[in-house]
Amino acid sequence: MLGNFGFWEIMVLGLVVLLVFGAKRLPEIGSSLGKGIREFKKSFTETQDAITSPLNDSTTRQLDASTSQQPTTTEPKRLSQ
Repeated sequence: MLGNFGFWEIMVLGLVVLLVFGAKRLPEIGSSLGKGIREFKKSFTETQDAITSPLNDSTTRQLDASTSQQPTTTEPKRLSQ
């Protein structure tokens, strides 16, 4: 398990990342990682808002129209006549 990182562990990790990716690629990696995190948060909040928000007027009107077209009798439908 990953525990608490000390100063030297972070320095060694940073040095390894610098050697693997190079100094020119680090800003690109950081910006693309930031964009990815922002996009994930945006889609997560949009999904959460869509789930928790009440129905909008057009959906409510569609539901009202579909329920008003149903027959008002309580008699069950017969399959054969």
